[in-house]
Amino acid sequence: MFLRQYCCSLQPILNMEEKNKNLMTWLKRIGVAGFLFFLIKGLIWLVVFYFAGSTIFESCN
Repeated sequence: MFLRQYCCSLQPILNMEEKNKNLMTWLKRIGVAGFLFFLIKGLIWLVVFYFAGSTIFESCN
């Protein structure tokens, strides 16, 4: 009897732990995707400024 009540009282805690685990998994995925997005965006801007600058300074010569 006591064991059954104890197991039933743990069920919401187990569900909460599983929800937190799923939430952390999604946050990690979003974090990695966000990092890669801004890394690629930054690299593209560096290339754009490099070619724009080389074009401008090439015309000065």
